[in-house]
Order: sequence, then C-alpha cells, then structure tokens
Amino acid sequence: MEAIVSDVVAPEDLLKFEKKYNSELVKGAVSKETKFEYAWCLIRSKYSDDIKKGIVYLEELVQKASKDDSRDFLFYLAVANYRLKEYEKALKYIRTLLKNEPGNKQALELEKLIDKALKKDGLVGMAIVGGIGLGVAGLAGLIGLAVSKGAAKS
Repeated sequence: MEAIVSDVVAPEDLLKFEKKYNSELVKGAVSKETKFEYAWCLIRSKYSDDIKKGIVYLEELVQKASKDDSRDFLFYLAVANYRLKEYEKALKYIRTLLKNEPGNKQALELEKLIDKALKKDGLVGMAIVGGIGLGVAGLAGLIGLAVSKGAAKS
C-alpha cells in the first residue's frame, strides 16, 4: 500500500494524458476514461496543486458514476487526500467505498494506513500543543518567580 500512496507519475506521462484530455475538451466532450486517466496522473504528481486538480476531476466523476465505477474514484480520492495529509477526508472516501464493498482488501489496507497516519499526526499535534502549553506555563512561572524576588528585595 505504501507503494501506491507514494508513487509519483513520470512527467512525460502526465503531459501525455494532459494533451489527450485537452484535445478531447477542444472537441467538446471528455470521455470518462480520459478524465480518469488524467486525474490518476494528477494525483500522483509531486505538486499539491496538481493533486488538488486531480481531486476535482475525481469528485466530478464519482458524482456521475455507477456503483462499480465509483470504487476506483473513491479509492483514488482517498489516496489523493492522504498524499495531501488530509486524513479525515481520505478516511471519509475510503469508508464510503468500504460501505459498498466491506471485503475490499486494498481499501481495508488503505484505511489502516490512513488511521495510522491520523493517530501519528494527532500525537504529534498533541505534543506540539502540550509543549507550547508547558512553555507558556513555564514562562509564566519564571516571570512570577522573578516578580516575587523583586518584591522581596524592596
């Protein structure tokens, strides 16, 4: 699963699918397959703006999709949000997929990975907030000590 979420698209592949997408767009309609291929390339980009653009296309696709088609769109929406460290959104998409397919092994693996990242992120956040709280409290204590020593001298 780590390989899927950390896979980066080759720039020439991204360019190839962008050209295909744009040529269909000029003709008036982009096929579902082309939009998906381009979105799939975008979410594997190393640039967050590309990933966000891919998310928009996948969200458009999932709204019009049949249950079978939505599986891939939801999975890659979860992957894209995971890559952006938007773990809550990633979890929402993967759990929607799992509601339709509770036994989907790939989705279950991704859910575990997202949960792990969410917990790690939460612990890091708590440590930072705790450290700041301790720092402020410690500073207030030092100021209080300095003030009381100053008052004792006079």
